[in-house]
Amino acid sequence: MQTLLLDVVTWDLAVDTAGNIAVAGNPYSQAQDAASAIRTFEGEVYFDTTLGIPYFTEILGYSPPISLMKARFNAAALTVPGVTKSQSFITSWKDRVVSGQVQIMNDDGQVSATGF
Repeated sequence: MQTLLLDVVTWDLAVDTAGNIAVAGNPYSQAQDAASAIRTFEGEVYFDTTLGIPYFTEILGYSPPISLMKARFNAAALTVPGVTKSQSFITSWKDRVVSGQVQIMNDDGQVSATGF
């Protein structure tokens, strides 16, 4: 499976050496898709409003336990096709911004990671 490669800092499209929109393949594409799922707010996906993390009702404006946040992040990562295991790490929680890393294992046993 391929996905459009996103710049890890700006989370915007990246270009390859030929100036074309870059694509990523497995297993990194699955890790990036898992990170995108973690960044998705519940109700944001118009064709399936059940997808996403309930940021407004459980996280933003609250002081949730880190274990709840990690559980929500891992559950979101497991919605990506082919992802069989997920582990999330919160590396920073400053000025109301949470950042971290998601590590996934796919159904081929390949492991990859990316930030969120």
